Order: sequence, then structure tokens, then C-alpha cells
Amino acid sequence: MLLRTIHGWTPAPMLATFALFASLPFWIKGVGLYPYLGVEVMIWIIFALGFNLLLGYGGLPSFGHGAYFGVGAYAFGLAQLHLSPNLWLCLGAAVLAGGVAGALVAAFISHRRGIYYALLTIAFGQIFWFVAIKWHSVTRGEDGLLNIKRPAFLDSLDALYWFCFAVFVVVVILLWRLVNAPFGRVLAAIRQNETRARFVGYHVWLYKWLAFVVSALVAGLAGGLFALAQQSAYPNVMSLHQSGFVVMMALVGGGLVSFWGPVIGAVLFFLARDLLGAYTEAWLLWYGLVFMAIVLFKPEGIAGIFHVRSKPAA
Repeated sequence: MLLRTIHGWTPAPMLATFALFASLPFWIKGVGLYPYLGVEVMIWIIFALGFNLLLGYGGLPSFGHGAYFGVGAYAFGLAQLHLSPNLWLCLGAAVLAGGVAGALVAAFISHRRGIYYALLTIAFGQIFWFVAIKWHSVTRGEDGLLNIKRPAFLDSLDALYWFCFAVFVVVVILLWRLVNAPFGRVLAAIRQNETRARFVGYHVWLYKWLAFVVSALVAGLAGGLFALAQQSAYPNVMSLHQSGFVVMMALVGGGLVSFWGPVIGAVLFFLARDLLGAYTEAWLLWYGLVFMAIVLFKPEGIAGIFHVRSKPAA
């Protein structure tokens, strides 16, 4: 029974993921990459896993999700600038701002589904992006918020890495438990047949709203970590272009069939950026071709190829 409980909390893919990132600082330079890459990948995995709560589990395509990532980044910087440099207060502001923005948008779109839902997410995402560019007195326009400070204990790259790793571990475990709880199963039922889920008695609108809010909360946290790591926040992260990256990570990795799909997709995306980018500026073209091939010939993504599927905890 104890072994089954431990397995439910920490399945083999989770342990492998944690082992990979726990060991990364010790070998990444040896393969010709740089330690900060691990920080970037973990931040985007957090973002992609939160996003996949909508797309993979709820069947809700949000194509403007970079807005909540950007809102979190700006909230972190603005909280530091106007309230306090306290790290936890700034991260709390990032999470809260992402969640509030998500709650407001979800209130308008949760009664829609399919293409109408997707188009509305794009429209709201573009509104946030436009505001970030034009509201110079708050966001400082296209220049963004610069010189965001890190606390003294995170001055070194090693300290920053292990802090992000700790947050990464907590978020992965919490999201894993969430998708394997009744909430996650209801989302899966809504994805399969929204009308039937409603007839069974589930409050479909509320579940869709909650899924969007939780996803936006996670995106806000990822955005706050991004601002901490980059020491800046700028409107580009809220653009439709950047929002498309997290969609590709989820789909290429296999988020439609596996909780771990976004992890695979995010790692592959950054490896493609850095390895292909070393040889050609058109690396995104080649990555886009891979994305098209996977969507056409293996819609389940890479996780589908290896039959990596999430199973409910015992």
C-alpha cells in the first residue's frame, strides 16, 4: 500500500524529470550548453504544464495564453518597483495578477467552445499585448520594465537555478495531483463530450472557468520567475507569436495524451533553438516543419509514440 501511495505521488516519469534537472548543472557544460538554459526550460515547462490543463485535459484551445505569462512578469516587476523588493510578495503578486486576469477573461469566454472559444482567447490576448505596449506610464511601452533586481541570495546563477528547481518540483507535483483528482476527470469528461457532461449534472461553465483560472495562475507564476531570471519584463512575451510557442510545446510533446507531453515539448523546443540556431537563423522554420509533420502524421505527439500516458493515482 505504501509503495502504491508513493507511486501515485511520484510516478516514474516524474522521478526521471526531477533527476534530469537535479543533475543538469553537473553535466550541461560538458555537452556544450549553458546552465541558464535549465532555468529557461523549467520556467517554460511550468507555463506549458499549466497551459496543458486547458488544452490537453479540458480540450479548451487558448491561443493567447502568453498574456497571463506577461501579466505575471509585469506584476512581479511592478510589485518590486512600487510595493516591496520582497521576493515572495512579488511572486505572490505575479500569481494573483495572472489569476485575476484569467478569471476576468474566463468569465466572458467559458460559455463558448470550439473555434469561438479559441478566437476569443486570441482577441483577449491581443488586448493585453496592446495595453502593455501603449500604457507607457505603467509598462514603459516597448522598452518594458528593466533592472528588476534579484534578492541577494539569488545573485549567483547556481542559487537561481536551485530556487527555480524547487518551485518547479512543487508545481509539477501539485498539477499532477490536480489532474488525477476528480477535478481532472471532470475536465476530461468535458473534453470528450461537453453536452453529456452537462446532462450528467456537472456545472460545465464553472469547471471551464476554474480550469482557465488555475492555468492563468500557473502562467502568472511562470511569468514572475521569468522576470526574476531575465531581470526584466517586456510586451513581446505577451504576443501571439510567443503564445504560439507554448501551443507547439504541448502538441509536439504529446500533451493531448500525456501529462508529460509539455515537458518533452519544452525540452525539444529549447534544444532546437540552441542547437539548430547555432547553424541557421531559420531554426524556427525547421522546427515548424517538425511541428507540421507531427500534427499531420502523429497527432498524439512524441509522448504518443512512446505510449507515455498519465494514469490516475491509486
